[in-house]
Amino acid sequence: MAEPEPPSYIDYESFLDPSFSAAAFANSLVLATNNPSDSPLDLTTPLSRVLFDVQEIDTHIHNLTTSSALPLLTHTSEDRDASQRIVKEVEAQVVGLTEAYERLEREILLRWEAAEEVRLVTERLWQTVKTGRSVGRCLLLGRQLEVQIAEAGGLGVGGPGKKEDHRAMVRAAGTILNLRLIFSASGEGEEGEGMDKVNVVTALKNDLITPSERNIRNKAHQIIREFSLSGLSATSGGVTATSTNPNSLQQQQPSDTTAPSTFMQIEDTKSRATSAFLTLYLLSNTSTAASSKGNLEAHTFQPDLLIAALQAFLQTSITSSLAALARALGNLPALDRALLEVSSRCQNIVALEALLESTKPPPHPLLSPTSPNQAIPPPDLLTPFLQSLDSTSLASHFWRSLASSLAPRVMDILNKGGIAARALRTNRDRVRDGIRECVVKGSQAPGGPTRGGSVAKKDGAAGGWEREVGVMVGAVVGTIGR
Repeated sequence: MAEPEPPSYIDYESFLDPSFSAAAFANSLVLATNNPSDSPLDLTTPLSRVLFDVQEIDTHIHNLTTSSALPLLTHTSEDRDASQRIVKEVEAQVVGLTEAYERLEREILLRWEAAEEVRLVTERLWQTVKTGRSVGRCLLLGRQLEVQIAEAGGLGVGGPGKKEDHRAMVRAAGTILNLRLIFSASGEGEEGEGMDKVNVVTALKNDLITPSERNIRNKAHQIIREFSLSGLSATSGGVTATSTNPNSLQQQQPSDTTAPSTFMQIEDTKSRATSAFLTLYLLSNTSTAASSKGNLEAHTFQPDLLIAALQAFLQTSITSSLAALARALGNLPALDRALLEVSSRCQNIVALEALLESTKPPPHPLLSPTSPNQAIPPPDLLTPFLQSLDSTSLASHFWRSLASSLAPRVMDILNKGGIAARALRTNRDRVRDGIRECVVKGSQAPGGPTRGGSVAKKDGAAGGWEREVGVMVGAVVGTIGR
């Protein structure tokens, strides 16, 4: 049993206190060994005290190390031996791990590096094959588009004497949409990835696709701009003017020998117009139909090209009719002919409306199908056009727009005075009857009545068109009576 240590006068707790301060301890020694009133301080005594304490601590350390030398050496030796054994074991484990890593490197890592190279080569080859397939498909569609444009008689490919196929415009529009679909799928892993970097695809866009789209778009605009059925149906029950009585509008019965050819011409005109409608519908911009998720939805799609072409046709008819009526009201002998022209233009508009109503929107490859909780696409091509005009009928829009622009022209004639103004006031009833008959006949499709299902009555009003008759009569006769 170890002997107990003798008590020491040194206050070890004060020295071991974390808040111990050497300066404070020295100050306390100086104050304890000197009188604060003494001028010369005696530092010998506190210094001796400190040295004695240091010697006492050193003696205590010496005694402790001397008495515990053997246990300390034994403990140190045991720690050293244990450390050596641990080092030997660790070295053996390190050698084993090193050998295992070298074996794994030979068996796995080197093989993985070779496999990674093969994977990279394979991936690049797959990208090359995928791009090649996409380019090949684009070239195939480009060749198909070239043939379709030639069939439609565009870009001068068809050659002289080759019959134009207006239905080829619709097929060409579908081909252009398929090409757009490929070019738009440019995301990672999609079919059109990297297509913009291929020179042949860029050349295909610039030299074929863009000119072809512009060509069939212009051709479709031209077909709509030249659309006319009233002239073709004049020999089959349409409205014609006779030279024997210029003050009236008469109907001329057709010849049975000309009806078949006229029927074929009418059907061909309708078919050409339908192809133009479908072509412009398909080629219209789809950016306005994008949803919040980036998809294209059919119920938000607006065929802007088709609407613009139809609006141009309608505006041209209104402008031409306004000019003809304004001239005729200043020269009444030409009024019947002008009214015939106006009714003919309105009949074309009515025929156009009926054709649009009977034409269903074609499937659009760039538009996603709507879900059950979304609005369904328009049932026909007429609906979006009427929505753009904010009207319920093209004929009604025609007459109301014409009337709103005609009243100032009549007022100008009356304000100028002269023979034209006097003739206009004198023949007021004749003008009223002519305009009424013009509206009624013009509101019928070429060859028969439309709204109301009956021919005009004696008083000039056909069922459903009384308001249009009143608006037109009021714009002219009402202005004369002021």
